[in-house]
Amino acid sequence: MTAFGQNIQITGEVLDTKNNTLPGVNVVVKGTSIGTITDLDGKFSITVPSESSELEFSSLGFVTSIRKVGQLTTINIILAEDSQELDEVVVVGYGVQRKSDVTGAIGKITSKEILENPSFNALESMRGKVSGVNVYTNSGSPSGSNRVVIRGVGTINSSSNPLYVVDGVAMQDFQFLNPNDIESMEVLKDASSTAIYGARGANGVILVTTKRGNKSDKITVAYDTYVSFGQLRKQMDVLDSNQLLQVIKTGYANAPKYNDYQPGAAPVLTTNDPRLFDANGQPLYNTNWQEEATRTAISQNHQISIQQGGEKSSVGAFLNFTDSQGIMLNSYMKRINAKFAFDVKPKEWFDFGINMLVNRTNENAVEEDGGGQSPRRTMIEMPSFFPVKYPDGSWSNSLGTTDNFGFEGMANPVHVLETQERLRNRTQIFGNAALTFHILPGLDLKTQFGVDNQYRNYKDYWPTDLVNISAPNGFAQITNEQNMYWQQETFLTFNKDLGDNHRINSVLGLSWQENSFERSGSATRGFSDNFFKYNNMGAATTPDPPTSLSESWAMNSYFVRTGYTYKDRYLSTFTARMDGSSRFGAQNKYAFFPSLGLGWIASKEDFFVNNLKFINQLKFRTSYGLTGNSEIGTYRSLATIASGTALINGERAPSSYSNRLPNSNLKWEKTSQFDIGFDLSMFQNRVSLEFDYYYKSTTDLLLDRPVPHSTGFTSVLDNIGEVSNRGVDILVSTVNIENNDFSWNTSLNLNFNKNRIEKLGTNNEDIEPGPFWVSGSQTILRVGESLGSFYGYTRLGTWSTDEAAEAALVNQIPGEAKRSTTKSILGSGLPDWTGSFINKLRYKNFDFILDFQFVKGGEILQQFFHSTQDRTGYGNGLVETLTEAWTEQNQNTMVQQIRNGPISGQSSEMDSQWVSDGSYLRLNSISFGYNFPDTFLEKSGINRLRIYSTLNNAWVLNAKSFKGFDPEGSSQGGNQWGQNMFFFQYPRPTTLTFGLNVSF
Repeated sequence: MTAFGQNIQITGEVLDTKNNTLPGVNVVVKGTSIGTITDLDGKFSITVPSESSELEFSSLGFVTSIRKVGQLTTINIILAEDSQELDEVVVVGYGVQRKSDVTGAIGKITSKEILENPSFNALESMRGKVSGVNVYTNSGSPSGSNRVVIRGVGTINSSSNPLYVVDGVAMQDFQFLNPNDIESMEVLKDASSTAIYGARGANGVILVTTKRGNKSDKITVAYDTYVSFGQLRKQMDVLDSNQLLQVIKTGYANAPKYNDYQPGAAPVLTTNDPRLFDANGQPLYNTNWQEEATRTAISQNHQISIQQGGEKSSVGAFLNFTDSQGIMLNSYMKRINAKFAFDVKPKEWFDFGINMLVNRTNENAVEEDGGGQSPRRTMIEMPSFFPVKYPDGSWSNSLGTTDNFGFEGMANPVHVLETQERLRNRTQIFGNAALTFHILPGLDLKTQFGVDNQYRNYKDYWPTDLVNISAPNGFAQITNEQNMYWQQETFLTFNKDLGDNHRINSVLGLSWQENSFERSGSATRGFSDNFFKYNNMGAATTPDPPTSLSESWAMNSYFVRTGYTYKDRYLSTFTARMDGSSRFGAQNKYAFFPSLGLGWIASKEDFFVNNLKFINQLKFRTSYGLTGNSEIGTYRSLATIASGTALINGERAPSSYSNRLPNSNLKWEKTSQFDIGFDLSMFQNRVSLEFDYYYKSTTDLLLDRPVPHSTGFTSVLDNIGEVSNRGVDILVSTVNIENNDFSWNTSLNLNFNKNRIEKLGTNNEDIEPGPFWVSGSQTILRVGESLGSFYGYTRLGTWSTDEAAEAALVNQIPGEAKRSTTKSILGSGLPDWTGSFINKLRYKNFDFILDFQFVKGGEILQQFFHSTQDRTGYGNGLVETLTEAWTEQNQNTMVQQIRNGPISGQSSEMDSQWVSDGSYLRLNSISFGYNFPDTFLEKSGINRLRIYSTLNNAWVLNAKSFKGFDPEGSSQGGNQWGQNMFFFQYPRPTTLTFGLNVSF
């Protein structure tokens, strides 16, 4: 026997159930920091304090084993594979499946991963976590203006957004859902997984499971909070006061080059306004409008969760308050969210569950699209020698000077942000109730009813003194919207093992859905002052005609899915759905969407078991199927009637007229998708690889087809286009180091997508869809090219003095832009490669996350070059208009000669100078946390206590030719214009967050 208190040397070996040695197994003296790991032969040696010591053996993918030392000096252990991990279930449409049985391409993120990157919405936290999914953050506003694209854009006039299904109910405005309430998110990417949603599954499906009550018999109370500080990450490089004045003076000096003036008649610039210039004509102010229009945004989030479980029931109650400030002055988003879930099993054959949430958001929004004098534009273009306010307290504007600058009229951005109101108040009541009857072992009948009822109240007031916006009459507007969506679904599920070799997982059901939408609005102008605003619109003198709208659509569906597994290695899944929709033509109300998925777990074959022992799992899978896109406007297949007024006998009289041709053959856009891939785990699951190749072909694209003018119309909506997407999704995950004190995990996510237009109408004619602005349509649809292709001229340089005669032939002079004579495709906003590189490290109770995001390929259309580089004199501009401008001494440049637009005109066309490489590398987030040890928690009566800090959007490395705030963005809404087009941006901040998680 060993003497009391003497250390004991223990040696041994660790094997798996197949007698393979297990290297890298953690061997720890339980309750201490004493530990070691097994060597390459699975052997270990450790010194323990006494015979009462217990050794804990743990390894990724295996069940932890504990052995008391006693009088032993040699301990050999066999670790069993973790059946819970092997039998992990994933949420699929209308049920769950074992992950090992899935034949489709499904990605998953958990609540832990979502909350690692605290943000207002869950979409931001999903960036880079799931292969094949691109989450574009198109704005720095509190809502983020996120756009999600799964495996490429496959539509033009329909929505490209995925279908969001929350606890079995389709949800609109998912971006406002509280991320703290989410338990997990599954992303369905291929036809085998999405076909169960038929006509709404072509853009992919995101299944969201929210938190409910505890599964165990206990009460848990949790409080999660954070406070964040956001600041402008970078400033655009614009002219200061002296530089701007130099540009204006140079423009006046160059005026005779563009106009034939009589002697002494050339315009003369004055700088005599005493409010702006001193006696020497030098500016009194040098206002940095980017600094003045932005702030340090302080945001906060508070979440209280109470969860209780029992043998027969469970309940969860959740309350959240979020106040998210934008970095642009006076912009904010506030959310109050309450959620309640109750599940009960009153009988062995009967379950009941209810899940309801109420979500209220109040927002003061900054205009993020369009081309007007919004603050995101004027904080760049407002001349820098104007102050925010004059000494008398009055606001400045670009026209408020006695000198003859000829600036474009604009209110200064601080004035607009502080006084313009754009209130967006939304109330959502969402949830479902479900009854489940356990008819036979493995056979259940479930019926559920869900609603998504949304009320929206929008209030706008634009004051009487906002130049070129609402002066001198002011503007008020109130819009009310109600959207009521309901669905009722009943389905049978059969999930059973039939003997040792057969397993079936099937669902058969039907669904009814209906959506009704109503909107009413009123607007008015002619306020004498800014007292009443939208609170008394009758105080204005010029009301607009009131507006109203009412529309609805309905769907009726039948669906089936059968999954069969033989010997835990041969897999098949057949899925089909029949959808009928009121949105489509009388001849095509219904459509059928089938799919087939096959899988083979090769690693369970004897060959692998006996010869490739380093492989833990290798599963091959493939699928093919059809899905549809029903997300078009209502009544598009019908002839519709519009109303207006007509002048009859000198008086206005009501009138009605047909404004659309009917198309009884209008049908769904259909997407066929082929997918082949594999899942590989090696070296005791320390290295995992998911690989997928896909080809998606979307046919019957909805486009406007020209019709003879004799019909009284120019076009009719028809199914005449085809688009393809092909690509690969790659996700590599590694456990680099894993022991008691230190761990290091890495994931590399790579996504490649090639988008191509295959067909456009009968003769494949080009279509120019817009946006129609400088140089006409700035995008083009052309067979063989990508959607969202930029369309413009090629800038060949600037005309030199040696080319004066050649320039004169096209009515130009040296110093002006030299462009191609015809337009061509200049790039596309859709990137080729996207991905992430994420490292997670843990040292004892400390954890650290480093998250990089990247894009390779794709271009950016910098529409703001029109007014900040191609023309000068109307306002401020980029510093390159001075430092790189053409002069007789600097003729090898792409930047034109300085020219004062108000007196000499401009030469601005959408050309290749506006287009930049869209590639970038972003340090998306850095997170550092500390989990308080068990010894402290036990003394404090706390289950969990964690503090953390996170730095988001720390830096971005992008092309030098990009001059904006962030290389990812869009100020152009709509699928037809793709991505990465913006006429100025709401800048995306760098945000530092401090947080606390505690539970009892």
